[in-house]
Amino acid sequence: MKKIQLSILEIKKYLIKRGFIVSKKISKNEVIGFDVLSKTFLSCLIIISIFYIAPLAINLTQEKVILSKNNFQKLLENQDPKLDDSLDKIFLFEDVFTFDERPKDSVRLSAATIEELFESTDYNLEDVRKNKLVKPISLTLLPAEITKIENVKKRKDLFIQIILPLVIAENNNIKSDRNKLFSILNKSKNTKAEQVWLNSKFKQYGVVNKDLSTLKIRMDEVPVSMVIAQAAKETGWGTSRFAQEGNALFGQWTWSGEGIKPSEADDDSTHTVMKFNILQASVKAYQRNLNTHSTYKGFRNARAELRDNGQKLDSMILSEYLDEYAETGKEYVKILQQIIRQNNLIDFDDAKLLPSSIELESLI
Repeated sequence: MKKIQLSILEIKKYLIKRGFIVSKKISKNEVIGFDVLSKTFLSCLIIISIFYIAPLAINLTQEKVILSKNNFQKLLENQDPKLDDSLDKIFLFEDVFTFDERPKDSVRLSAATIEELFESTDYNLEDVRKNKLVKPISLTLLPAEITKIENVKKRKDLFIQIILPLVIAENNNIKSDRNKLFSILNKSKNTKAEQVWLNSKFKQYGVVNKDLSTLKIRMDEVPVSMVIAQAAKETGWGTSRFAQEGNALFGQWTWSGEGIKPSEADDDSTHTVMKFNILQASVKAYQRNLNTHSTYKGFRNARAELRDNGQKLDSMILSEYLDEYAETGKEYVKILQQIIRQNNLIDFDDAKLLPSSIELESLI
């Protein structure tokens, strides 16, 4: 019998003609190999995608952080010239008047008694100039006898000793508020208590639209030397009628009708000089005036510039912007600077107030 040799292809065609379904059997090894290849390809694709997308995500995050930091930096640098323009006067002095109404034992001590008090507590200006430490003696009224002290140096020293702790105390209050403000600004989220505090400060400083940049500019200290010089000029070193009758250390005007009318004022004049129950309230009102009134925007801008440049608050520079405080203008500025120089008041700019004690308070 003759052998017939058929190829696999011919057999396949023959079976298909007879209606059989012919398919290739895939081995187990072939299936596993394909599965591994697919998984390998998918893993590579994922890894490549991660390396491609991750840098973009990091850059986007960094961009957001940089933008956030830039916004905060702009806030600190006060780059917007329109800042500090508007003023809401409704609550401007509300906290000052509330403070002034607090019950106080307003006993007017004599000049001799005050001098004895200062001596018994080792409070003298020479030590302050040297050690930069001030005793926290807070007097509520000026002594009436200060007008009778003929020795000019003795009268000036007594006036400075009385006013100095009050000025530093008020600057400390502002400094504390300013530190709290910057602490809040550095947070990504504020507590309800912090938001309430901010709202109260917006009112105190007359800030419109809750503008943080404006609040930062207004909420700042006034150089001690400049404050003392103005108080000395406005009161004749504590001898004026306004100072004696109304604790008015800075001659601030009011149109409320509750102040002291100047003797030289016209009959139809409606303004009076603000009066206070205690000296500290006068200092508070004065600083609030400089820190909010549109007339002193130049002063605040110059102060902010000194801050931005990391410089101390220089009273000789900042007093240049007080020419509108009095009708004499630039002459008024010259007198202030002369008072600062002649009495070496800059020595007190970096003085610190010692903590109070029960023993000291019992002496006052």
